[in-house]
Amino acid sequence: MIDTSLRRAAGSLFGLAYGDALGKPTEFLTVAEIVRRYGPAGPRDLTGDPALVTDDTQMALAVGWALHDAPALTPEAVEPLLRERFLAWAASPENNRAPGMTCLRACAELGRGVRWQEATVVGSKGCGANMRVTPVGLLDVDLDTLAGLAQLQAGLTHGHPTGLAASELTAYAVRLLRDGAALAALPRLLADRARDQRRVYRADWLGDLWRRPGVDAPEDFIAQGWDDCLAVLGRLDVALAVPDDGGDPCRHTGEGWIAEEALATALFCAIRHADDPVTALARGATTAGDSDSIAALAGAFVGAALGMPAWPVGWAARIEYADQLDTLARAWD
Repeated sequence: MIDTSLRRAAGSLFGLAYGDALGKPTEFLTVAEIVRRYGPAGPRDLTGDPALVTDDTQMALAVGWALHDAPALTPEAVEPLLRERFLAWAASPENNRAPGMTCLRACAELGRGVRWQEATVVGSKGCGANMRVTPVGLLDVDLDTLAGLAQLQAGLTHGHPTGLAASELTAYAVRLLRDGAALAALPRLLADRARDQRRVYRADWLGDLWRRPGVDAPEDFIAQGWDDCLAVLGRLDVALAVPDDGGDPCRHTGEGWIAEEALATALFCAIRHADDPVTALARGATTAGDSDSIAALAGAFVGAALGMPAWPVGWAARIEYADQLDTLARAWD
């Protein structure tokens, strides 16, 4: 039985925002520059009141509210709400946090009212696909619905099969942790899921997204995404099998600009520092790669595993969008 007193949904959503805030000022710095500014332990406290986040948290909230407001968790009900929330984000004056170009390009097309399968950036597997998927993993739904929702929200902007697969694995990781799985067990559990789903194309959720030159069948299309995820999970296994030197985790599992690497590098940080949540965030924020997305996902994972007690008590009152994070969390805890 899940210990509801831990408030795992809150821990995960706030953890995502905390990691995002710590990684925001380091995203475009080298590790040497981060160390000079924050010391070898990296950024370990929120700055500002409120402590500002990036498009990672903003878009996670967009997904969260679409799910919260949906009359049913079906593609027909959820897609218009995702579209509406993504377009509101794109037009918001608060969308000034170095937003991803893939999301902006896709939103411009979505705003013209075209089918999302045509609006999406078909070749992009950027981490914008899965940096925002955490709310899907917090829902009390069956795994088929979880998979469909995760892939749909990714597909509206990122049409590459690896963006779809990595988003499903990210949501599945949050689900597993919320249900009590150990962080250390995740690489094996995610690899098992990837192998099991390798040729499962969810046509009811994705429609004809797979149709493009050089692709003969939907199963071939989606298999590429799962193969990319399995490859990076293999690199994660290798990295976790040797002593940790404390250096940039991106050297092992990639810089996180693409979806499968953001997943794996965040998992590395979360697993290595499962007993020290703030250090997991700081490790994710001290990279040469997409530090805010890596730290955000690390926070989502550790928070799902340990709940709100994982985080410093005063942080919840200082993080930007705290009221929205709390409202969504209370709906799902």
